[in-house]
Amino acid sequence: MSSVTWVGISTLVRKEVTRIIRIWSQTLLPPAITMTLYFVIFGNLIGSRIGQMGGFDYMSFIVPGLVMMAVITSSYGNMVSSFFGAKFAKHVEELLVSPMPNWAILTGYVSGSLFRGLMVGLIVTIISLFFTQIQIHNIWIIISTVVLTSIVFSLGGFINAAFAKKFDDIAIIPTFVLTPLTYLGGVFYSISLLPDFWQKVSLINPVLYMVNTFRYGFLGVSDINVGVAYGIIIAFVLILGFISWYILHKGIGLRS
Repeated sequence: MSSVTWVGISTLVRKEVTRIIRIWSQTLLPPAITMTLYFVIFGNLIGSRIGQMGGFDYMSFIVPGLVMMAVITSSYGNMVSSFFGAKFAKHVEELLVSPMPNWAILTGYVSGSLFRGLMVGLIVTIISLFFTQIQIHNIWIIISTVVLTSIVFSLGGFINAAFAKKFDDIAIIPTFVLTPLTYLGGVFYSISLLPDFWQKVSLINPVLYMVNTFRYGFLGVSDINVGVAYGIIIAFVLILGFISWYILHKGIGLRS
């Protein structure tokens, strides 16, 4: 890696991290408040009536899902807002004519979104300690899953931002795609409770594999094969990564 490329990546990452910390009341605080409400309502109030799920009390069962949901929305939201803002303000054009390679530009933005996703995930995990005890089955599965998932949705946010033409466009995917996928991705329930047909339908939801792999890292239980889940998550990283690189390479939606 050349010194120019390294300086470019580090500058982009520093810019993104500084922005996230500077407006922490918009980037870090809202997910903490939202997830606290989920813990209170679903964990304490509803969970006490549900009892156990998957052999664990309901609060312990949903904690990994809620942490992953916060990571997904934060990673996606950070990328789509940051990159579309740069595109709207014509900053992207300066990057495209700079000596930085396209993969370095993408790496810088993804790293910033990964930072926000991991920060939010850590905050939500700390909050969960006020409601239940957390056990860890495999720390490496936890770390690898949360990093890969954050990268997947950062890349998804990049693609959304590249094709968006106005600020309203960046809300379409989170509202009509991201929210249904996360709520139906096994965050609040085990798909073993569903009829056979709906279990099979659930298997086309990529979030299901991410949530269950993450839950396996904590509790050691999963509705799906963890090896298969890793393969699917890595495939999404590679596919979305290539699409994002190609968008930058061709300037699709970026050059006016």
